Amino acid sequence: MSLTLGDQDRPELRKLIEGMIESGFTGVTMRLHDEQGEWVGSAGARELGGTEKPPVDGYVRIGSNTKTFTAALVLRLVAEGAIELDAPAADHLPGFGLDPRITVRMLLRHTSGVFNFTGEYHADGTFTPGIPATNTGQEWVDKRFTAYQPEELVRLALSRPARFEPGTGWSYSNTNYVLLRLLVEKATGRSFAGEMRRLVLEPLGLSDTLVPDGDPELPEPHARAYYRYEDAGRTETVDVTRHDPSWISTGGDMISTTRDLHTFISSLLSGKLLPAALLAEMCEPHPETGYGLGLFVQQASGNGGTIITHNGGVAGHGALMYSTADGSKTLIAALNYVDDAALSLAEAFQKAVAQLVEEVFGGQDTPPAER
Repeated sequence: MSLTLGDQDRPELRKLIEGMIESGFTGVTMRLHDEQGEWVGSAGARELGGTEKPPVDGYVRIGSNTKTFTAALVLRLVAEGAIELDAPAADHLPGFGLDPRITVRMLLRHTSGVFNFTGEYHADGTFTPGIPATNTGQEWVDKRFTAYQPEELVRLALSRPARFEPGTGWSYSNTNYVLLRLLVEKATGRSFAGEMRRLVLEPLGLSDTLVPDGDPELPEPHARAYYRYEDAGRTETVDVTRHDPSWISTGGDMISTTRDLHTFISSLLSGKLLPAALLAEMCEPHPETGYGLGLFVQQASGNGGTIITHNGGVAGHGALMYSTADGSKTLIAALNYVDDAALSLAEAFQKAVAQLVEEVFGGQDTPPAER
């Protein structure tokens, strides 16, 4: 195991990220900003079988943290008057036959009821598949360089029955955020990536955060990502660092670094991106799930106060993003690991995150896992 430390030796943090490696992760990089300053550490390996540590400022596919960036962009456009939160999404997207009761707010909050194009898990343990995704094993491996258009993903989802009537329930669906991508483009007449740069990335100086669209490349430096699957009774493990991320689209395709994720979440929550009223709406939690508009709102145990978070994992890469409600303390991590359809690291992931948050923030209720 290799480990690199920041300016301060924080043995309690070092022990936690070492424990994540022992639980099965290939590599972990963590960046903490708190009352003691900044601490950056990494443990494990950059690639399977290697000894070089993960790069502390390396690029990582951030998975569903993309949703928080997307929500911030949509709310910036609300502030500009280009989008209305409680207007029907179909006003901007008339060609899909979208239920006219679904509002922009419902898409942001996952209360629209639309089918998740990467597949739906049901309470009885059954699974309804969507496109080939990382929950489908070899099928995803074989098709990981397939290019998808956002409209294609939306049409597949809308061809399936809705989970519930709009506004009457909550169900985490990547389709909501692909619809928001298309809505941004229709409302502005400009590309989603261009609007993300104009309204979020450039104002905050996030030069290492990217919207890749269908580009399979990941900039250097980065750790490697892997996927394990069964083939004719044999277990195969392949490097999936390169893949066409259009299969997940705005559900989780963005690339960033731990440094940029810290800047983003701390700036967002300290009021540098949104008017106070819109930021308050973003952080208003759903009564049953704690989901606001593109983020989870949790209460820490003891006197830890409110924690704002979103995590994400996609094909052997992952990112954790936690902050106090005012952005003054942040915990960011980048992960590389061996992914599989069975989510075999899920239990270790939840346990490790709970321990990290307990140490840094005094504990919290762990939000649902996001794919």
